[in-house]
Amino acid sequence: MRLALIASFVAAAVFAAPAAALVGSLQKAANALRQSPVYVDPNAALTLPPAQVAKLRNAIANAGEPIYIAVLPQSAADRAGGDPNEVLRLLRDDLGRRGTYAVVVGKHFRAGSTDLPRGTAGRLATDAFNAHRGEGLAAVLLDFVHRVQDERSGGGGRHGFSGGALIAILAAGAAVLFGARALRRRRATQIRLEDVRSAAKDELVALAEDVQRLEQPTSFPGADPRAAEAYRRALGAYDTASHAFDRARRPEDLEHVSSAIEEGRYEMASAEALLAGREPPERRAPCFFDPRHGPSSRDVEWAPPGGTPRPVPACEADAQRVERGEDPASREVLVGGVRTPYWAAPGYMPFYGGFFPGLFLGELLGGGFYGGYGDQPGSGLGDFGGGGGGFGGGDFGGGDGGGGDF
Repeated sequence: MRLALIASFVAAAVFAAPAAALVGSLQKAANALRQSPVYVDPNAALTLPPAQVAKLRNAIANAGEPIYIAVLPQSAADRAGGDPNEVLRLLRDDLGRRGTYAVVVGKHFRAGSTDLPRGTAGRLATDAFNAHRGEGLAAVLLDFVHRVQDERSGGGGRHGFSGGALIAILAAGAAVLFGARALRRRRATQIRLEDVRSAAKDELVALAEDVQRLEQPTSFPGADPRAAEAYRRALGAYDTASHAFDRARRPEDLEHVSSAIEEGRYEMASAEALLAGREPPERRAPCFFDPRHGPSSRDVEWAPPGGTPRPVPACEADAQRVERGEDPASREVLVGGVRTPYWAAPGYMPFYGGFFPGLFLGELLGGGFYGGYGDQPGSGLGDFGGGGGGFGGGDFGGGDGGGGDF
């Protein structure tokens, strides 16, 4: 981030500089680059033997891309306020040609491009400098030309993090990041599943105990045979819920558990009514405040703290509590270690949704029904432009302008 801010500042200064007429060594360099892609000033602090210059020119010719390289004395930067980046800019402005430019001013190596993506030339210059600085100027510049060639052709296997290699590295990094996120999600899901499974187990145990109490009364001589049938259906619902509980791998899977428990509770209420000489109750949703209370008897207007009143199904006891202005006996669950009404814990919705077939539980709980509750915590010269000959602002790669200082 710090390098990026420095780069932006330097880039702004470069682009704000007024155009200047070249003089001295800068003018000589510009004139020479019109005839040959490599120019070495005889007064430069770092020089290249004629054989190395020829080798560099051949590499540029083989690259098939316009590349211009100038090796200049530190005095060449005087006209540019002592800034090697501005030397690069002035040469490019004077030539007026698209391509990749590199300058060695004194012992400062900088690079920029009109064709490569922003920051790329600076990065390639930095990579070449870091890879070959101990071998001298010729090795650095030759490697830089090869890197530019590979970048343009989509290669880069020989020269470090260019082109496809960089993309592969970024892809690998992204894969690691996404993998870590997926692992965290799986762990969070597992923790949530364990919490919801605990609530589901409580519901199963409660149903088992209630159904078990009906075994003997329904087998008495003279008992309404329909009560025995309802008892057997309640027992079958418990068996279905138990198997669904064992197969659950996600919180969403537990909806099958609660829907079977709801079925079992209704059949149990039917058996109790028949044993008492009454007809089975109307099939209604369970008590909203605690499904273990059994089927609701009626709807009652209710709102949680800060919520909007709306009708909810309630057992008679809870309906009367609400009408007296008292708090209903709400089912509480653990959310991040905090006991919370289940209807204020979104993570439990897949399970408890199965208790309310035919009701839009999401709508029932929306619009303020979370109240003040909810799940608790713990649940390069940057280059001259973007390509196409544009010379807009840019980012500096690998330090101030890419490359490095010999």
